[in-house]
Amino acid sequence: MIELTWDDSGIQRALHNLQQATQQLNTPLNVIGLKLVESTKQRFETSTAPDGTEWKENRPVTIARKGTGKKPLIGKNGKLMDQISYSVSGNELLVYSTMEYAAMQQFGGTKAEFNHLWGDIPARPYLGLSSADELMIQRILDNYLKNAF
Repeated sequence: MIELTWDDSGIQRALHNLQQATQQLNTPLNVIGLKLVESTKQRFETSTAPDGTEWKENRPVTIARKGTGKKPLIGKNGKLMDQISYSVSGNELLVYSTMEYAAMQQFGGTKAEFNHLWGDIPARPYLGLSSADELMIQRILDNYLKNAF
């Protein structure tokens, strides 16, 4: 009879570390949350959606109400952009805006659907992941897992 034995303590330790690292993702999720808030706010400066498409320009009635030279979704005080935030709960990351009208700006709406509007509002997606965001998330998670060992 042939009997083989080996020391798998290194593999066991690596598996244990991997299990611990993936159960406690607060550190990388907080880093990712900060980065996603930054990239979301940058969309307001570039007037682009996460997929890279440009937002529709403000209509003349909007410019008249907000003043000339204003970019879409940036009002007199930039509240929508300033209220982009994130939260981490367990292994879940949420990026959001606390502004009441945030969903209307993200998805758009028509006066026919929402009679309180003074005109139709085109969708101007600002929340979401761009391809650069996805790469950033992958890099952060890769680095986190490499450092977990």
